[in-house]
Amino acid sequence: IRAATEDSAANFILIRLFTTAGTSLPSFTWFLSLLGPLVGISMGFDAINGEQNSGSLTRLLAQPIYRDDVINGKFLARLFVLILMTLALGGFVAGMGILLTGVPPTGEEILRLLLYLAISIVYMAFWLALAMLFSLIFRQTATSALCGIALWLFFSIFLPILAGMLADAIYPLTKNADTLTQLYNVRVAQGLSRLSPSTLYSEAAVTLLSPSVRTLGPVLLEQAYGSIPGFLPLGQSLLLIWPHLTGLIAGTLIIFGITYTLFLRQEIRA
Repeated sequence: IRAATEDSAANFILIRLFTTAGTSLPSFTWFLSLLGPLVGISMGFDAINGEQNSGSLTRLLAQPIYRDDVINGKFLARLFVLILMTLALGGFVAGMGILLTGVPPTGEEILRLLLYLAISIVYMAFWLALAMLFSLIFRQTATSALCGIALWLFFSIFLPILAGMLADAIYPLTKNADTLTQLYNVRVAQGLSRLSPSTLYSEAAVTLLSPSVRTLGPVLLEQAYGSIPGFLPLGQSLLLIWPHLTGLIAGTLIIFGITYTLFLRQEIRA
């Protein structure tokens, strides 16, 4: 809080609290980016196979209810818990920040914070849908949990590394590499890393909570020359991240649609 309020350009103090790390504590955005996928996976890895192994799913489907109501109820109930958890954490941090700093938030700060929390909910819903898909495919709960964690590690750690290696293989950065080759290298690495939902979420969160961010790609010296420093309006920030938000929502809907279709067609025995 002290680092955020003592900044020379002490604007957007409320949302700075979510991106500022302390001496012993990480930032809220880092904490939520790490906690969110694990919470989504932990809530969905045994959503179907856990009840199927215990026999309760067979008794549930024996009742006069539709199968789509079962799968929809499982997903929506867990999604509601994620929404409550995210709003509670965000509201607690924002409330404590307002009480300790004594600075009231502006309307744009509140909108940026609400949009950030909404994107965080979509991000966790993606991992929830993926965990439920693994819960439907695999019979053992341990297998579905390990698959979800393995995919999270791949997207968060290994995919950016592989993207950089592939970019270096296509456009090697030698001593004689020109500016265009370096630019292509960065663009290829960035484009491949954006196949990861973790990268999409991180870039969207930084853009919303840091109004000084004007672009998410490489900037040439000619482009930066003569530019006037300042904060980007909320509408312009949304234009930067709408592909990220669209990708996260589309991925969540596609994965849940696959889970929905497989669950309706699966033969469940006692």
